[in-house]
Amino acid sequence: MLANKVDIPVKLSLLDKSGKPFEEVVRPCSAGMDADLRYAEWELTCRERTDSLSSNDIGYVNLRAMGGGDMDDFVKQFYPVFNRKGLILDVRHNFGGNIDSWVLEKLLRKAWMYWQARSGGPFWNMPFAFRGHMVILCDQVTASDGEAITEGFRRLGLGKVIGMRTWGGEIWLSADNRLVDNGIASAAELGVYGPEGKWLIEGHGVDPDIVVDNLPFETFKGKDAQLEAAIDYLKKKIAAEPVTVPPVPPHPDKSFKYEP
Repeated sequence: MLANKVDIPVKLSLLDKSGKPFEEVVRPCSAGMDADLRYAEWELTCRERTDSLSSNDIGYVNLRAMGGGDMDDFVKQFYPVFNRKGLILDVRHNFGGNIDSWVLEKLLRKAWMYWQARSGGPFWNMPFAFRGHMVILCDQVTASDGEAITEGFRRLGLGKVIGMRTWGGEIWLSADNRLVDNGIASAAELGVYGPEGKWLIEGHGVDPDIVVDNLPFETFKGKDAQLEAAIDYLKKKIAAEPVTVPPVPPHPDKSFKYEP
């Protein structure tokens, strides 16, 4: 009776726990919509747990994939926490795309001078540069451009990689080669290698600096060992190597001194 009713209002006749009948109008969702809702709930839970366990000292940014819409998500998540002491970039379950360079260039921005008005606190230039400590989270199903950003994050010296070895697929391809029947014949086209002259990622994945697995039963109970390891690492890093805004120097004396 509920077949083909996705996004169509359906009135249900139900019984409450006391056996009293009542009616409720619901709007059934598809499996894809259900997956999106569950993912959004998981992402929100990770953010709230990070805020709680770090007393709002550590920010949390999640990238589900690496498409244009995901860059919008990065902007919405990053700028509210750009001035925190620590940052977790979570690319677990990330299935790829091609925005790794856009994200990495934002994280590479460095503060090189500070603006100070006559009142209030200083703010730095480059604007919105992250000045604290960072880590990136990955797992066995982090794939494609999710792996590229993980490898780049470490190679560019942004911070440690925490989690499990990634999927291992970094040969890119295009969909431009149309056949006469309008089908596509795809083949591996673009591999990547590092300045040391070795091929990267394909067939192996990205090895984390700190290996942490989320065991199935512990995860079922609501525990996230990888996220907790990232928070614990950053809290220790923040305590050992605090990143503070340099104090404002005394204002220069620009008064005119009259000498008769």
